[in-house]
Amino acid sequence: MLEQKPLIDTLRTLNRRRTTSALALWKGEAPTVEAYNLYAEYDGFLTLETLERIDREFKGNARLRVRHAFVDHYLQQALLPHETEMQTWMHGAAAVVNDERIHFRDIIQWCQESHSHADRERLQKETGPLCKFMKPFALNYWEILLQLLKTEFGFSTYIDYCREKKGLDYELYAGLMEQVLEETREIYCKAMQQWAEESFSLPLERLNRFDAIHLFSMHALDGLLPAGAMERSMAFFKGWGIHPGKIDGLHLDIQEDARKTDQAMSFLLQIPGEVHVVMNAAGGWIDLETLWHELGHGLSAVFTSPRLPTVDRELATGYSLSESYAFLLQNITLSEPFLRECLGLSGKQARKLHYYKTLKDLAAFRRYAAKFISEYQMFESGSLGEGKPYAEIMARHTGFYHQPESHLFDLVPEFYCLDYVLGWMGEAVMEAFLQRRFGPQWIFQLGAGELLKQWWHQGNQFDIVDFFERNNLGPLTADLLVNRWKDTLSDPH
Repeated sequence: MLEQKPLIDTLRTLNRRRTTSALALWKGEAPTVEAYNLYAEYDGFLTLETLERIDREFKGNARLRVRHAFVDHYLQQALLPHETEMQTWMHGAAAVVNDERIHFRDIIQWCQESHSHADRERLQKETGPLCKFMKPFALNYWEILLQLLKTEFGFSTYIDYCREKKGLDYELYAGLMEQVLEETREIYCKAMQQWAEESFSLPLERLNRFDAIHLFSMHALDGLLPAGAMERSMAFFKGWGIHPGKIDGLHLDIQEDARKTDQAMSFLLQIPGEVHVVMNAAGGWIDLETLWHELGHGLSAVFTSPRLPTVDRELATGYSLSESYAFLLQNITLSEPFLRECLGLSGKQARKLHYYKTLKDLAAFRRYAAKFISEYQMFESGSLGEGKPYAEIMARHTGFYHQPESHLFDLVPEFYCLDYVLGWMGEAVMEAFLQRRFGPQWIFQLGAGELLKQWWHQGNQFDIVDFFERNNLGPLTADLLVNRWKDTLSDPH
């Protein structure tokens, strides 16, 4: 153990350097360590000899976690020049719509705002050539990564690498996602077609991915948001004996600031001692959902037992369980009991919001499931440069047109889309368990908060399937989620 501690401490230092730099950039501040200096003085550590040492000194799950924490940094150091080159080009790339320059990093925020369908079509036409121009940089990055995994670490495919790291059977889950997509196709297409026509006076097949971003922001329903909703929502946690603004180690930076990145994020510098939730509030229901989603990550981290070994607190290789907590809290915000009791909406208003929130959730799940399938097939076939299959799969399952040129810029590393959908499935199982234990109004019960703390206390020591088994939650299944969608969407608002 004396030899192991310095090695883990070095990995923790590298994790902290990387996360601290990312946090500063997210807040629009100068990073304490520039990207090109991130691994300065660590060349002697990031070698295959260190990997051999890990394999000698650690066993079982600890070895897997320490090994992949090391591999993450080894790969990042090797890819840093290529990533920097790609990010430099992307930073300067901008589309022009009505004389307004829209940079890649601002596209989601721009689409969420009140622009017309015609403007979003123009944005789509503008971004196509930009994606084609930057495609060689993105493709080069992935080709180098795959080569490193093969030559340095012995993985024959990217799927094998991710399977070892996360312990997931990707072929099995690809089949399951196909089943869920087929089972929910009819109810989704009918409800989404209606929403599209209500919102744009256009059929769904005329809309594109940028229209979807705008629709799912739910800005059209922001008129129902009561004044002071964010503050009132935070007061809710008192019923669970939690005061988010007064928890040691939890730092909330949620005010609007032009310097911040628009996307919200949780930064886990040290679990449980230092967690930052950063959000650039823009107003509307989306802020409420976003904040509570990130609080799911943040609270589960700061309530993790400090007595757990470092590998069970800070060296997780999968994030589905954390996503379950995030979706559980996020979904409370637009549940009918919360909307009525905490925010004072009428029953009719609450039902309307809950309906569209549920439809948006189904749409998001289908998008993540379709992305996972397209990414799995892409790596299985080895055709990373071909975007047509991605565009066809996404259009078939979401109903919205997706550009073939954008497939590499919509690609999430390590099949994280599956972490999302497994997290969503887990959230539905947790929610059903809490309802059985505490009743339909479970969100207002102190006992529910106490049970959540018990779950959070276990940290990252178990993967999501093992966690559910050990806590008698039942199997990780999509059935409860599918039933929720069918029950809500079969009764239009």
